[in-house]
Amino acid sequence: MANIRLIRRRIRSVQNTAKITKAMEMVAASKMRRAQERGLAGRPYDEKIRQVLADLAAQRTPEYVPPLLEKREVHRIGVVHITPDRGLCGGLIANINRRLASFLLEQTVPVQIVAVGRKGRSFALRTGLDLRAEFTGLGDRPSLADTLPISHLICQDYTYGHFDLVYLSYTQFISTLAQRPVMRQILPIEPAQLPPMQNVEYIYEPDPMGVLDQLLPRFVEMQVYHALLESIASEQSARMVAMRNATDNANELLADLTLTLNKARQEMITKELLDITGGAVALE
Repeated sequence: MANIRLIRRRIRSVQNTAKITKAMEMVAASKMRRAQERGLAGRPYDEKIRQVLADLAAQRTPEYVPPLLEKREVHRIGVVHITPDRGLCGGLIANINRRLASFLLEQTVPVQIVAVGRKGRSFALRTGLDLRAEFTGLGDRPSLADTLPISHLICQDYTYGHFDLVYLSYTQFISTLAQRPVMRQILPIEPAQLPPMQNVEYIYEPDPMGVLDQLLPRFVEMQVYHALLESIASEQSARMVAMRNATDNANELLADLTLTLNKARQEMITKELLDITGGAVALE
């Protein structure tokens, strides 16, 4: 009898867990759709600003090199490491942290981390990494203004020589079932080379170099913001899939526990019938 009570208690516990994971799956699916829409909406702007930047960089004179385009000998590297604030998203956090760790092992110069997200900060503190700054609590729907302190920090550090290279470490959204850890250089900015069919005759006011000086910080801000949107879309996708798998596993466990309960009840009934039959035979 005690065994049956234990199984029933376990069934109730698994049922409650399944309800929670199902609710979390639905919430993550709703957030994922919004995050995907915001990430996809920023891609046309990303493409166009790259075209304008490439055209401007092609017009600059060799004597003038803006600070964010200046290449120099590398003595220290900065990495903006973007991770979620919360867990329960499968192997996404482990994958991006592992990608950062493999990158650090390849470097021969000091590396400082700018952690964006609690999981990245915890990883840096746990492994003894040099933490330059941390930004947490940006939420699921950050605005461009929320990421400006990050962009301004790395631009200033690069301009004043604190960093000689700056990388973005984030998770790129591929599809609902696929997210890819990415390590991409953002400083110094390397303008893309436009193919001939994409060259456009722009008119710049007041002058091309003045526009270039203003556009370079905006380009860095856009890169950081877009990487954060990609990371949020990846996080919600991974969480939805993880919660769906957890719900499916809970339902399978419920089926197994129900079968075990029925077997235990059958054994108990059979034992009681044998006791009754034995008692009747003894009375005869």
